[in-house]
Amino acid sequence: MKKAILSFALIFATILTFGQSTNWKIDHSHSNVTFEVSHMVVSTVTGKFQEFDGTIKADKDDFSDASVSFTIQAASVNTNNEKRDNHLRDADFFEVATYPTIEFVGKKMTQKSGNKYTLTGDLTMHGVTKEVELDVRYNGQVKDPWGNTRAGFKVSGSLNRTDYGLTWNNTLEAGGLLVGEDVDIQVNLELIKE
Repeated sequence: MKKAILSFALIFATILTFGQSTNWKIDHSHSNVTFEVSHMVVSTVTGKFQEFDGTIKADKDDFSDASVSFTIQAASVNTNNEKRDNHLRDADFFEVATYPTIEFVGKKMTQKSGNKYTLTGDLTMHGVTKEVELDVRYNGQVKDPWGNTRAGFKVSGSLNRTDYGLTWNNTLEAGGLLVGEDVDIQVNLELIKE
């Protein structure tokens, strides 16, 4: 009897978590994944990942029931400097031959106030998985000229790259690090309701 009750509870929890039936596809031409990291303490390098995709499901208009998974192709990193990008792809950083993807799987979306949310989930990078919290601003929905329903989001957060084994660095003669350890990330998403 206990096993039957436990099985029913697990099935019910799965339905609650993954029962959304409305798919939202990413409009890649109006979405981007960018990051910033300090360089030699005094400046900032910006970059982006050019290849990414995700599965977003949500039935509620405010996306509070959203189910989110997101995958980035690590080799698509682009900082507008070929030598630096190749260094980021090798074993000192992303090691893309062994760890080709960066993955995020959402666990819950919690409303903070108005259109601001916290998205909690597991981020896997360089073979390491850590739970992270991301700030989400929901920009609402709109009908485009072709009758499609679109929704927009700005997702941002910060992580320490050394937590994921990305530890390469050099110490400057005057003190400080060549490459910052804290990385600010920002994802702008425009979704189309399927």
